[in-house]
Amino acid sequence: MLKNLDPLLNADILHALRSMGHGDELVICDANFPAGSVACDTVLGRPLRLDGVSSPRAIRAVLSVLPLDTFVDHPASRMEVVGEPHTIPAVQREAQAEVNTAEGREVPFASIERFAFYERAREAYCVIATGEARGYGCFVFTKGVLLAPDAAG
Repeated sequence: MLKNLDPLLNADILHALRSMGHGDELVICDANFPAGSVACDTVLGRPLRLDGVSSPRAIRAVLSVLPLDTFVDHPASRMEVVGEPHTIPAVQREAQAEVNTAEGREVPFASIERFAFYERAREAYCVIATGEARGYGCFVFTKGVLLAPDAAG
């Protein structure tokens, strides 16, 4: 056990998050997402698993240690509901609340059409597959930076 770390963050996930650089993206997806086939094309090359966990709970764990990028307009994105791009399902509303809480500010999700989401996910650093049973529990996050305090000041 480690102090002050969410217990969901296993060694593989912590290693991936620490290895990511500023601007790298990660995907948190639901149980219906083709995580195995999509993750083959990511930098990591394999999916990471948080089975039995909802997407919003996984987001809470990941964003407890991962800063979102403040240099891009949309550091958080969601998969659009097919044929209803403006519909926000409960899972996405819950995820939005987790993002806002983690960042201490409003960080509205950008929306990505389903097949465009798959393509973007293939270019991500890694895919974290959850046990989320509700549809559209799929999100992309862009890693930001943590600047060290000025040593001279």
